[in-house]
Amino acid sequence: MPCAQAAEAWAFLSGVTVSAATVRRTTEGAGAAYEAGQTTEVAAIEPQVPAVPPGPRVQWLSVDGAMVPVRPQAWAEVKTLAIGTVGGPVRERGDWVVHTEERSYCSRLAAAETFGRLALVATHRRGTETARTVCAVSDGAEWIQGCVDFHRPDAVRILDFPHAVSDVAQAGHAVYGEGTAAFTQWFTVQRQALRHGDPGEVLQALRRLATTAKRRQAKAATPTVQESLGYLATRRGRLDYAWFDARGFPIGRGSVESANTLVVERRLKGAGMPWARAHVNPMVALRAMACSARWQEAWPQLAQQVRQQVWQGRRQRQRARRQAKTPAPVPTLSPPPPAALSMAPAGEALPAPRHAPSPQPVVPQVAPGPYRPPSDHPWRRVPLRWKNTQQTKRVAVAKL
Repeated sequence: MPCAQAAEAWAFLSGVTVSAATVRRTTEGAGAAYEAGQTTEVAAIEPQVPAVPPGPRVQWLSVDGAMVPVRPQAWAEVKTLAIGTVGGPVRERGDWVVHTEERSYCSRLAAAETFGRLALVATHRRGTETARTVCAVSDGAEWIQGCVDFHRPDAVRILDFPHAVSDVAQAGHAVYGEGTAAFTQWFTVQRQALRHGDPGEVLQALRRLATTAKRRQAKAATPTVQESLGYLATRRGRLDYAWFDARGFPIGRGSVESANTLVVERRLKGAGMPWARAHVNPMVALRAMACSARWQEAWPQLAQQVRQQVWQGRRQRQRARRQAKTPAPVPTLSPPPPAALSMAPAGEALPAPRHAPSPQPVVPQVAPGPYRPPSDHPWRRVPLRWKNTQQTKRVAVAKL
């Protein structure tokens, strides 16, 4: 929740009043410590390849991105990896569908290659490498396929079914018009063939649709149809939805879209809520940990990392104080280098330097000891009045 609301909730539940700035500073510090710990864990996993926990029979994996506002007046994509276990098929609205269970998430604001590497902690913990089958459901973005290749090259690639249907519908709208009877009749047949039949028939229907657009002289519709046809044709192997259904694989990426809302957008995408880039990853790291139901598991590690940071800060401050108390060494003056030999002709005087150094006065060295005034010091002079008094006393004593 936002920091001000968290401070109010904490004061109500515990009776201890803290400011929103304290909540923000503590949360950012904890998130930065958790993010640093996961990065260190990735660096330890990559070269050693430790033992991977056993994975499930069928695992679902999906990657997507969500845009968040960042300063100054810009937008950045936070990438999210969602992992789950595929459950048994159930019948909903006349179709057999499958749902994912035991979901966990990993979110970062990073480049595609960097994100794929950082997500290694999540895939290693869930046993993605040892799962019998991994099905990756996503849209057609190429950076997502590169991320899947990094974690499981032999994953079954599935193009999100609503995404594919929207491309077919877009082509039909361009030719028949949106909401017309001709479009509804044509689209119903193509959607049924794509869902339960041969996707090759749908591609052939799109090719015939391009011919129909030319016959109707709908020049504006031809580029849209060709774009949809090219997009689906290059992803032909990800459109066998009937084959996926027969094996109990999910064909939609609704879970990762929900992850974008749950993990990222619900906290980072608010009205008038721009974020500094340095604060995005600590926050989404904590959000992913909480939304993955891993708080009790990860909290001891997080607390240890925070303590280490506090101890390191104390050591650095103590070292700085000791260095400030230690007097700086007096620099020793090295003798000047010998003057370079003159190349002036014989019998010609050398020119005087433009800035000749003035001679420094020699200060006599005085041996340490108590100070004694010299003989001519005013303190050693006897006042005249004191001399006359002493002489009068000596005459009086002589008379006695």
